[in-house]
Formats: sequence, structure tokens, C-alpha cells
Amino acid sequence: MNKKIQFQLSLMMFLEFFIWGGWFVTLGTFLSNNLEATGAQSAMAFSTQSWGAIIAPFIIGLIADRYFNAERILGVLHLIGAILMYFMYQSTDFGAFYPYVLGYMIAYMPTLALVNSISFNQMTDPGKQFSFVRVFGTIGWIVAGSVISFLAWDSTENIAQGMLKNTFLMVSAASAILGLFSFTLPKTPPKADKNEKASLSEISGLDALKLLKDKNFLLFFIASVLICIPLAFYYQNTSPFLTEIGVENSTFKMSFGQMSEVLFMLLLPFFFKRFGFKKTILAGMLAWTVRYLLFAYGNAGELVFMLIIGIALHGICYDFFFVSGQIYTDTKAGPKNKSAAQGLITLATYGVGMLIGFEIAGMISDKFLIAEGSHDWYSIWIYPAGFALAVAILFAIFFKDEKIAYKEQ
Repeated sequence: MNKKIQFQLSLMMFLEFFIWGGWFVTLGTFLSNNLEATGAQSAMAFSTQSWGAIIAPFIIGLIADRYFNAERILGVLHLIGAILMYFMYQSTDFGAFYPYVLGYMIAYMPTLALVNSISFNQMTDPGKQFSFVRVFGTIGWIVAGSVISFLAWDSTENIAQGMLKNTFLMVSAASAILGLFSFTLPKTPPKADKNEKASLSEISGLDALKLLKDKNFLLFFIASVLICIPLAFYYQNTSPFLTEIGVENSTFKMSFGQMSEVLFMLLLPFFFKRFGFKKTILAGMLAWTVRYLLFAYGNAGELVFMLIIGIALHGICYDFFFVSGQIYTDTKAGPKNKSAAQGLITLATYGVGMLIGFEIAGMISDKFLIAEGSHDWYSIWIYPAGFALAVAILFAIFFKDEKIAYKEQ
């Protein structure tokens, strides 16, 4: 892989995750403060991510893998996304906003797989080269949050004036740039035979269902779905929570989670080899419990450090559970089922698990609404803390430890 291609792929990753981090982080705050959405309506909006994750394998399997170059599909989807994002910018009520965000997520979620496919297609040694490209995605997310806070769109005064809607305009422009730039990326032609009929099970990753016959993998699969229920609380409620209790520059502070993700990604190989798969996964699960307890007892004053630590735990929460889980899944799947197995786990977590989680998070938020724009956040955060702890305890009791070799992803 030459330097020019590495630069192209790095810029692609930067824009891909700048786009996601540039609006999704502050979505909950925008919905509640500017569109006066209820907790249930916010859950509907966030659930579009899950619907996008459920539909994505069909778009990739039926279209990108069989008929068109991946970089062209990436370009078209981001150009469509730019238009939909502009319509979201213009929306003034939830009824008008929802169809656009649903359409946008159906277009965006497949691009997460496409950027990986384009990258891997150009790499001679993905294990060593991919991390140096993918890290620019994390940098893009951090920069997006920093821009929002630097321009003070997330300040209490500017939120009241509706300035958060500018995030959609910013992302619309970025999406248009990536859409056009995608057509200049290295060619990534379809690898599957378009004349060969693909079964529904192949496209969706359901071919890997036979892995569930393994009791240990079944327990891991169930735990993956369940742990995504408390995960949904973080995505849906953290920005409104920080804004409501008066934490300034909250979007930038939330990017500390992505900063820690880089650090713990580097520490993961050591932790994995030293403590093994089961303890690594448990550390990730317990980190969710600790994070939500810190949120429950912290505040914007003297105890603000508790909120910062809770955000910074994202590296352990995400890397130790999800990345370790991807490694475990890879080792359990046979050569023919590696992609199908990863697709199945993605469908179960970002699809089913978080879809349930967003629904529950919306119900809990509405239950503890004290007054207009005011919540009992202590009670809200105790629910996911307790749930994550229960999942961790059950996993610790019933999952039989296995020796799993760490391989760079």
C-alpha cells in the first residue's frame, strides 16, 4: 500500500466518522430541546440506527457485493445522505424530522462496512496496516465534537436559540464532500458472482446460526444482545443529561470517550494475553456498571470529575467487550463462516440489542420526567447500571473460560 492510497483511505475514514460524530452525539439534546420530543420519540429517532444496521447486510449482500464497485456505492449513499441531512436541518417538528433520519440511517449504516471493504482491498497486511488507517476515523469523531463545542453550538444559551441544528448542515456538507471524494478512491470491484443466486441466510449472516449449537458461544451471543440494552442508554441519554445538569462544552467532553478508545485499543493485546478472553469481556461489562454509577452520583459541580471518568471509561466499555467479542467470534467461526459470523453478531448487537435498548431507555426517561426539561437522572442511570451488573454476573457464572489467541483486527 503506497502513501497516496494510505492518505486517501485515512481521509475517507476521517470524514466517515466525522459525519457520524458530527450530529449523532448531540441528537438527544436537539430532539428534547428544539423539537420538544418525548423520551419515546427520542427512542424512535435513535432506533433508526438499529434499523439501518438490520437492513445494511441486505444492501451490501445484494448490491455492493454483486453489482457495483464498493467506492461507487459509498459515493452514492453519502450524496443521498447529504440531501437527507439538509432536510433534517430544515425540519421544525418531530413528525417531519423522523422520516429523514430513518432514511439517512438506512443509507449511512451500510457505509461502515463499505469503508472497511475498500480499505482491506488495498492492504497487503491488514493486521498491521488497518489500525493506522482506522485511527483517523476516531480522530474525525473527536474533531467533530471539538468543532461543535468550539463554535459553542452546545452551550446552554445557543441550544435554546436552536443552534444545534447547524450540526446537520455541517454534516450535510461533509457528506457531500465524502460522496464526491469516494469516486476518486481506489477501485474495489464486486467479488461475488452476480449470476450466482444468494440465499437470504448468506446475505444476512444467518448461515452462522449453527455456531449457536456451541453452548459457550450461545451464552456469549445472548450476553452480547443483553449488554447492548444498557449501551443504548449511553448513546440516547448522555448528551441531554450533561446539557440538562449544566455541563459546558459537553460535546467536546464526550469526545474523551473516543480518546480513551485509542489508548485502550493499544492496551487490549496485553490485557487479552495476560488475563484471557473471559476476564477481558467481564472487565468491559463491569465498566458499563461503573460508568452509570458515576453518572448517577456525579454532578456538574465538585463531582464533575466523576462524569469525566465515566465518559473516559468508553475505551474499556467498547474495546474490551466489542473488539474482544469480534476476536472470539472469528476464532469460533470456520473459514467459510467468518464474515457471516461477524454479520450475525453485528445484527444481534447494533440491530436487535440496541433496538430493544433504545425503546427501554425512552420509557425510563419518560417515567422519570419531573417537569418540562427536567429529569430524575439518578433513577434513570441506576437502571442500566443494575442491568449491566446482572448480565456480568450471569456471564461470570455460566460462561466456561476458553483459551483464545489474540489476533490484530
